Amino acid sequence: MQTSRRTFLKTGALALAGTALLRDNLLAADKHLQRVGVQLYSVRDAMKTDPAGTLKKLADAGYHHVEHANYVDRKFYGYTAKEFKKVITDLDIKMPSGHTVMTAQHWDAAKNDFTDAWKYTVEDAATVGQRYMISPWLDESLRHDTDKLKRFMEQFNKCGELCQKSSMKFGYHNHNFEISTKVGDITLYDFIIQNTDPKLVAQQMDIGNMYSTGGVALDFINKYPGRFESLHVKDEIKVAPRSDGDDTESTVLGQGVLPVKEIVKAASKKGGTVLFIIEQEAYQGKDPVDCVKIDLQIMKKWGY
Repeated sequence: MQTSRRTFLKTGALALAGTALLRDNLLAADKHLQRVGVQLYSVRDAMKTDPAGTLKKLADAGYHHVEHANYVDRKFYGYTAKEFKKVITDLDIKMPSGHTVMTAQHWDAAKNDFTDAWKYTVEDAATVGQRYMISPWLDESLRHDTDKLKRFMEQFNKCGELCQKSSMKFGYHNHNFEISTKVGDITLYDFIIQNTDPKLVAQQMDIGNMYSTGGVALDFINKYPGRFESLHVKDEIKVAPRSDGDDTESTVLGQGVLPVKEIVKAASKKGGTVLFIIEQEAYQGKDPVDCVKIDLQIMKKWGY
């Protein structure tokens, strides 16, 4: 049975309680150069059983950049930060970005500082070579309480300051609830964007996630130019509604209903995007590794 990204991240949060075209510094001022990479959640089962072998397959397919979705007990896919850094370096792969859920509990109000656990998380991200540290979830308890939301956005900005000390940038990755949830007369996604400092907090827009609740990626790019430094590149098809009500799932780029090529072009020219991360979570019977190989070739065909 397919495990949704939302379920995967929610469980992880509770447990916590491409193309080499850009120089190493992703935070450089020149926004005209981009990288293409793959989110390793796309090949999650293979990464669970054989991370090193799977990474080699991705490298052989032409991927030079990956984004992780597994950091548990100070380890990436079972490796310490230094060990994982060696694994990917030996394969000529870099990991400029990664997903780790930050919760309100990572802030110690008594000390007016982040917890040691979160500081270690930032430290390990820097050690493995990340330039972006992305939190891909917002706890349900925060979504409908404006005061809590404002405090949490302040925590986002403070984490941006913390990450800057390690030459990184903090960021947030959307799902679909940011579109369906309202804060006053705006969406939760608008609230997050409007209440975070763009110098401290990057937005990683997932163009597929927002589609199921009516979000239009091009509208957000036009509304907030320069705010989307990272983009999850994904296509979607309609399916029978699942238990969570979602009636969409991802597919090979160009085979779904989203204008992916147009969105990627707009993100490149207007969105401020420097990092394009391919993610495919459903495969319609195909092998996941084969799918992301095709996705990369399509991105290359589009000129990325």
